[in-house]
Amino acid sequence: MKVAIVDDDPSVRKALARVLATEEVETSTFASGAEFLDSLTEQIPDCLMLDLQMPGMNGLDVQLALREAGFSTPVIIITANEDSSFVKRTLEAGAIACFAKPIDIRLLLETIQRTVAGNRTQRT
Repeated sequence: MKVAIVDDDPSVRKALARVLATEEVETSTFASGAEFLDSLTEQIPDCLMLDLQMPGMNGLDVQLALREAGFSTPVIIITANEDSSFVKRTLEAGAIACFAKPIDIRLLLETIQRTVAGNRTQRT
C-alpha cells in the first residue's frame, strides 16, 4: 500500500510517515501540492493524505487539479483549522474523510486500510 502525504509542515510529514511505516505502509512525502502533482508522472499513490491549508495551492486546489487530470486517488484531508465551509467543499469535491490535527492515528489507519481495500476491489 502506498500513501502520499502532502503537508507544508515537515514535522507533520515526518510523524505521519513514521506512524504509517510501523503499519508497513509505504509513504512518499511532499512539502507542497505542486510538488505532489509533479510526482504523478513517476508514481500514483493508493491514497493521498492532504493538508487543507498550505501556501500556494491549498488542499482543495490540489484535489480539484487531481480530478481535472482524471485521477481518482482517494483523498483524506488533514487540517489544523476546521473551517466547516472549506471542509464541506473538500468533501463535496470527493474527499473520503477529514481529520483535525492532532489526528486520531487508529481511526486514520482504519480509514486508509478500508479505502485502499475498497479501491482494490473496484479495480478487479
